[in-house]
Amino acid sequence: VQLQASGGGLVQAGGSLRLSCAPSGHTFRGYVVGWFRQAPGKEREFVAGIRWNSGLTSYEDSVKGRFTISKDNNKNMVYLQMNSLKPEDTAVYYCAADRGVILSSMRNCQAYDSWGQGTLVTVSS
Repeated sequence: VQLQASGGGLVQAGGSLRLSCAPSGHTFRGYVVGWFRQAPGKEREFVAGIRWNSGLTSYEDSVKGRFTISKDNNKNMVYLQMNSLKPEDTAVYYCAADRGVILSSMRNCQAYDSWGQGTLVTVSS
């Protein structure tokens, strides 16, 4: 499935952004959708994930309480609401999706076959 990520931008520390992830010509039904990020010089890391059918979510510890992953069944979209942004949240954010991701692999980027193009989030101090 082809994915389209959007919503990045420049925001001051403490601000908010909402990222969106949409599948092209497909439904997210049966998929796990994850958000990952990659800062310059760093490895890609898990941010949050959601199992479409059950709504089960998971978060990386540093974003718990600040970020919320959600889905819209009608619009077939997955969102990442990011509040209280910090400069260390600056990165390219990617959405990823796969049908075969099991719960224990949700945080592993290698478990996902489909990736969006990335959207840049820059948080200024």
